Amino acid sequence: MPEVRFRIVNVFAETAFGGNPLAVVEDASQLDAQTMQAIASQFNLSETAFLFESETASAALRIFTPAYELPFAGHPALGAAAVVRRVYQTGDTVTLQLPAGQIALQAQQDRWRLRAPVPLHRLCELDRRQIAEVLGLGPDQLAGEPVWMSVQGNEQLLVSVKDEVAIEGCQPDAGLMARRVRNVAGQSKVYVFARTEEGFLARFFWLKQGCVMEDPGTGSAAANLGGWWQLQCGRVPLKAQISQGRQTGRLNCLSLEVATDGGIYVGGRVVELGCGVLHL
Repeated sequence: MPEVRFRIVNVFAETAFGGNPLAVVEDASQLDAQTMQAIASQFNLSETAFLFESETASAALRIFTPAYELPFAGHPALGAAAVVRRVYQTGDTVTLQLPAGQIALQAQQDRWRLRAPVPLHRLCELDRRQIAEVLGLGPDQLAGEPVWMSVQGNEQLLVSVKDEVAIEGCQPDAGLMARRVRNVAGQSKVYVFARTEEGFLARFFWLKQGCVMEDPGTGSAAANLGGWWQLQCGRVPLKAQISQGRQTGRLNCLSLEVATDGGIYVGGRVVELGCGVLHL
């Protein structure tokens, strides 16, 4: 019976049980896509990461939600990099080869940062009233026009709202979300955020089997927010903290930097919680 080692890490965590949990399979070389999907479904976390040896990078990485594979996601990349450093003894600089391309990550102790590709964007076909109805808000609570942003093929609808009251008041309607909010892959994903003195407050919603789910910490959405900032502000640099996940009981603290050269950097602390073995 094959044995597969895995580690559990919390990404964007400031405490042992904060952040967004991630399972990382250390060596998935003997696993096919169907088995990886089954393992991700078994863990039932936002994502599960699978590592492979690579000739061109520190490691190759595939990422699965409980329902499908993702070409790129931020919190699995950061968490996987921490495991690669520990298992592969790479040091503080790690490169990961994903289906969407290669990314570079850098660590300072237990804090990791990645440089994300500049996201693509397209206009949202819905008006403010329609989006507000999806979120259970009033149109006057939105702070700008919603826009689709896509980093490495992970497309999400970004909705800027006016304040913390609007953030707290979000109550997405699953039916409206399913009908109105569909990305190019047919998935329903909405990232809602508000500007604060420290940076941003944010929430991320998606649909799973017709039910609205909330992700506690979303690195790809933070990268897409960097793209939104460039779209709104051009080359104006940004250094901000994103607070996400409080409503889920798991506070996530993400760093976002948009540099004058167009670089978008997303980071956070990675805490290893434990390890184990799967008997397949």
